[in-house]
Amino acid sequence: MRESIYSVGIDVGTSTTQLIFCRLTMANQASSYVVPRIGIVEKEVIYKSRIYFTPLLTQSDIDAEKLKEIVRAEYQAAGMTPADLKTGAVIITGETARKKNADDVLAALSDMAGDFVVAAAGPDLESVLSAKGAGADQISEEKRITAVNIDIGGGTSNIALFEKGSLRGTSCLDIGGRLIRVTEGIVDYVYPKTRALAKTHGIDVREGESADVRKLSRICDLMADQLAMAVHLKEPDDIHRQMYTNAGKEMTRSPRVQALVFSGGVAECIREADGADVFRFGDIGVLLAEAISRNAVLGSIPWYPARETIRATVVGAGSHTTEVSGSTISYVSDCLPMKNIPVLRVEQQDEQNLETFRSSICAQLPMYCENGESGPAAVSFSGNFHTDFAKIQELAATLADVLRDKMKTHPLILVMENDIAKVLGNALNVMLENSRKVLCIDGIHAASGDYLDIGEPAAGGRVVPVVIKTLIFNS
Repeated sequence: MRESIYSVGIDVGTSTTQLIFCRLTMANQASSYVVPRIGIVEKEVIYKSRIYFTPLLTQSDIDAEKLKEIVRAEYQAAGMTPADLKTGAVIITGETARKKNADDVLAALSDMAGDFVVAAAGPDLESVLSAKGAGADQISEEKRITAVNIDIGGGTSNIALFEKGSLRGTSCLDIGGRLIRVTEGIVDYVYPKTRALAKTHGIDVREGESADVRKLSRICDLMADQLAMAVHLKEPDDIHRQMYTNAGKEMTRSPRVQALVFSGGVAECIREADGADVFRFGDIGVLLAEAISRNAVLGSIPWYPARETIRATVVGAGSHTTEVSGSTISYVSDCLPMKNIPVLRVEQQDEQNLETFRSSICAQLPMYCENGESGPAAVSFSGNFHTDFAKIQELAATLADVLRDKMKTHPLILVMENDIAKVLGNALNVMLENSRKVLCIDGIHAASGDYLDIGEPAAGGRVVPVVIKTLIFNS
């Protein structure tokens, strides 16, 4: 059994906007005579758009209508329509995510993209997607090393740490190629944090002055040093904490970084250094690429080439956002697709005992109220502690009791890692006398603060595609 679905990735970045379309192929990965285990076995990029400069009306507003025109034209060029798409992601990234009308643009593009296409933003998510698009996770796994991907765009540098293929941490700094902009030899924009970084080292840079290559190169050297501090190759200075996006967290110090991968638009300049006009993009991106290349601290450990540089985030958005649920699921198809369902997570220490399981759900439910009534929420747990038939019945009885009169206008959504969803769903339907729509899916890990999009059934109804969105900044 093999079945393909189509996915789109749309990346609206500080400097550039681009799209890709992917074909995701699902197949049964289990051997004969056992329960089917359907997963994504192949990811193929089938169309790459041109790379556009992100259209802006002003310094603080994205041109939503121009973006729609770009997206519409590229759909036509790819021979795709929103109806063709089962999954994917629209990501507004970097400094663009801080524009005043970013949410409006996300909503507009999400509606254009398809019924089950995610709108998501946030530096943690972008760090993971760009790293996977660059192939840093695979490099880490294949080389059996700890590798960091640094995705340097126009407004931010997104960092993701992988140890032997497993994600160990993320962070994001306000370091990027368009934080100082140059028009016709004149500096016409300086990001406040960049000005502060320069000032701490006795460098004064301001709008309206001539673009001095030597001065701006010195500032780029300071930016490269901040990246070395962020991956713990250099001890942080007094201003380093101020460089994190949205006052976010530092990357974990353990495990120690053994190799670097660079992606993003600035990494494209590193790879294709040609000595041409350093201000040809109207910013300091080329100078920042040169500074990173000559930084001795960053050069003290091996560098591996990225599979994608400027397209890393969009490839990640199109290829790496989707998981498929396990094959033993229980659902009501007329509930699907569902979008933006918040996750209520019961942690494992509370899951082992049914009383603490009940208490955890009851304590968290008020956080999901809308105008005094329970809104939709997906209850997530491991499913590792109630696995035989009798214990699943006890678990179902607890869930039925605590949720019977909660979220009454919404389906009951249960998400777990272990393969018990079908039995649990059937038990709940019996105990609730089919009075509620119940959706039980397994093979999925979702944490508190995540949101879920659950698509229409695929593979003959045996699986549903799921996108897990971490929308909280620096979670």
